[in-house]
Amino acid sequence: MVKVLITGGAGFIGHNLVLHLLSRGWDVIVYDNLERSSKCAIEKIRSAGIPLVSQESKLKDNLSEVDVVVHAAAYISVEESIANPEKYLINNSVNTYTLCKHISDIDNKPHLVYISSAAVYGKPRQKFVTEDHPVEPLSPYGLSKLLGEYEVDFFIKIHNLRATILRLFNVYGSGQTGTYAGVITKFVERVCQNQPPLIYGDGKQTRDFIHVEDVCEAIRFAITKKINGTFNVASGKETTVQELAKMMMKLKDLEAEPIYASPKQGDITHSVGDPRKIKNAMGFETHIDLMEGLRRLLLEEKDMTNTPQETICLLTNR
Repeated sequence: MVKVLITGGAGFIGHNLVLHLLSRGWDVIVYDNLERSSKCAIEKIRSAGIPLVSQESKLKDNLSEVDVVVHAAAYISVEESIANPEKYLINNSVNTYTLCKHISDIDNKPHLVYISSAAVYGKPRQKFVTEDHPVEPLSPYGLSKLLGEYEVDFFIKIHNLRATILRLFNVYGSGQTGTYAGVITKFVERVCQNQPPLIYGDGKQTRDFIHVEDVCEAIRFAITKKINGTFNVASGKETTVQELAKMMMKLKDLEAEPIYASPKQGDITHSVGDPRKIKNAMGFETHIDLMEGLRRLLLEEKDMTNTPQETICLLTNR
């Protein structure tokens, strides 16, 4: 049985991955300093009986006992990174270096799966972004993830680290809450209050939305295959933010027009990934289309509204 340690395992992607692997009988350890984890995520992990490590000293001890490390811990807000770039560079890139160093000190090194971001590409020069596209991040967040990639590459070349880098596009799904949630979660919050979505910019910007369950499956493929290299994790399907808003309102039977506001600083106009490399190398394909994913979120939100608060955390991600 493969034993996996997940850093940031109490975060949005992290806790979904924990439950995804657990449902398949995998042995999982969670590392998270709990700074930005949600109470629901922590409750789900503890209710599942998963070990949760929050001290770095104990992290080092656990690294020698696992086969694979998934490094999902990171600050993730483009806006916050612009306001406080040093915070992002220290947390994201320095901590990635430290983790790589800890792994490299182990004789039988676990394979590393580094969770990166499409933000490393910056402004796309072509409609479908491939992995060989120039990397020109436009935000400190994107820069911090790119520096993390460079650090992983450094340890691959100098210290014989074995690693897979996954560049995730716009991930959405269950448990994505709080200040740093994505556009879909914020749209869900508004339409469930019978308010039209709030769009920053003209709404013509395009995104490649991928459900967190598909992302978890891509990570599972990376854990299983252990292929060194860099791969996009994307649907390869282009959706404008305006189209997204209309899909949400249609599903909610909300007759209204979106509200428009000034564009956000650091926002990329178009971002669509080419998923062919990971499909050819690992056999991974997405299975949840956007309309189905949105329907699931809206149904979940409805269930939560009609459920006592003390049982909400235990009902999601079943």
